[in-house]
Amino acid sequence: MPVVLENLGKRFGDGAPVLDDVNATIAKGEFVALLGASGCGKSTLLNIMAGLEHPTSGALEVPSDGAAFMFQDSALFPWLTARGNIELALQLADKSSTKASRRARATELLELVHLGGAGDKRPHELSGGMRQRVALARSLAQDRQLLLMDEPFAALDAITRDLLHDELERIWKETGRTIVFVTHNVREAVRLGQRVLLLSSRPGRVVAEWDVTEEHRTDAGRAGELTGVITRRLREEIRRHAK
Repeated sequence: MPVVLENLGKRFGDGAPVLDDVNATIAKGEFVALLGASGCGKSTLLNIMAGLEHPTSGALEVPSDGAAFMFQDSALFPWLTARGNIELALQLADKSSTKASRRARATELLELVHLGGAGDKRPHELSGGMRQRVALARSLAQDRQLLLMDEPFAALDAITRDLLHDELERIWKETGRTIVFVTHNVREAVRLGQRVLLLSSRPGRVVAEWDVTEEHRTDAGRAGELTGVITRRLREEIRRHAK
């Protein structure tokens, strides 16, 4: 099932609208990167798609089983092991599951994110990149078609972030998830997304979009050109917001 946003709007109380007339369709299995200036409503839009907030106008369609959410912070329970954090997500997703089945599935997910040997480690024993891999495995444990990611790699160093880009792309292709990925990093958006959507400064609405082709993925020059085009358009929105 696609994700469909129609004339979506959101305001909090009597304040100015955060989102206004947002229109977008995201196909099943598509990877869409969402860009915009700080405060333009990207996270609010993700919260609405996740069912954590309700729109004040317009309508949306999301898969009937809802969405899994991955935040910027891994938010792992420090008293649980990596495997225990994933097993808890599996238990919450299916209360009828057995301990043995949850352990087996958690082990599979740890292998999927290349952490097969780290299942018994607690969060403080893992690097930042490893904790984010556990958080990704925990999100996948919810077994939802739609995965929402709110700047999950923003706090990581450049090398670790690049490695996780490769891992996320591999996992997306293997699982067929629909992914909406919020980022401030234009290079990251072009690296990961099949399509990049730009939200205007407040109120946020989709004002531009770009297709990212296979040629952009394989040709650094073409990727750089597209990154430049998107960056210039993003700067226009930031300047408009500053006026």
